[in-house]
Amino acid sequence: MYQGNEQAERDLRLFRIWLKATKAVFDNVVEDVKRYELTIENFMVLELLYNKGSQYIQTISEKLMIPSGSITYVVNKLEQKKLVKKEQELNNRRYWKVTLTEKGEALINEVFPQHVETIGENLSSLNDEQKEQLAELLKIVGLTAKELK
Repeated sequence: MYQGNEQAERDLRLFRIWLKATKAVFDNVVEDVKRYELTIENFMVLELLYNKGSQYIQTISEKLMIPSGSITYVVNKLEQKKLVKKEQELNNRRYWKVTLTEKGEALINEVFPQHVETIGENLSSLNDEQKEQLAELLKIVGLTAKELK
């Protein structure tokens, strides 16, 4: 069994708590999205298009950290459901722009307010100051981890 110092034990404990909390919140969000017969990846794409407008498939892949092969599959499934449409770029036929359809926009207009409410419920144990502190702390951890690569 690993016998670390107090700092290592504290770090490991924090990491386990962080993972469990993240999983619990994420599971609740996934369950909420499932009510609309969407996968979390479907929802993430729809939400991105809803909030940022039309995007290239590669940009969607990068922003959502979903591999390019997987994002193509997700976008194709959304296109089959007539929630998005793909348009090939005339100047460069390798690029496809993805846009919400009217049906997709209507669905995300229905789903998004509930999504925001679900997230709010999951974070309701924190007051506004604690939420700001947590956001700042997570930014610090994320930026430090990114520099370690």
